[in-house]
Amino acid sequence: MHSLAEEIKAFSKASLRQQSTRVTTITGKRLIETLREARVQIVEDAQQTDGACGYVQDTSFDLQVGVIEPWLLLASQDVAQDYESLKTYKISHILNVGYGIENVFPCEFIYKNISILDLPETAITSYFQESFDFIDQAKTQERYGCYREGAEEIYKDVAWIGEHAS
Repeated sequence: MHSLAEEIKAFSKASLRQQSTRVTTITGKRLIETLREARVQIVEDAQQTDGACGYVQDTSFDLQVGVIEPWLLLASQDVAQDYESLKTYKISHILNVGYGIENVFPCEFIYKNISILDLPETAITSYFQESFDFIDQAKTQERYGCYREGAEEIYKDVAWIGEHAS
């Protein structure tokens, strides 16, 4: 079984197929982004919704846990609030990245909260070092859980792996 770090190092852009991504801005405007000839083409989505918010609310319960390294896990905020899951995976430290995420068990776990809005204009790289420092601090402990509110936040983990992979 390959580690995530090995898979990232072996990654090739040539293996990707062309995709278009629908983006909803904070104002509710919908755009279609497509990578063509090494440039991102952005066009307005013809199927605009009337008065939609700039986000999609996810109401499904998600207890999936991804193993990045044996001591580094990635999961949703649902796992960060599920005591049984945290104990099952022997979590000691929790990095909450998102906005308004509550530290549910402050006497049981060591928390670090980084308040970030999941918006395209958010410069998440400015939060990397703070996250890396907490991950490095927690690395010597039993297990470290990394809980993300937004999909874009996984880039922090990928960046950390790229910077710290041996």
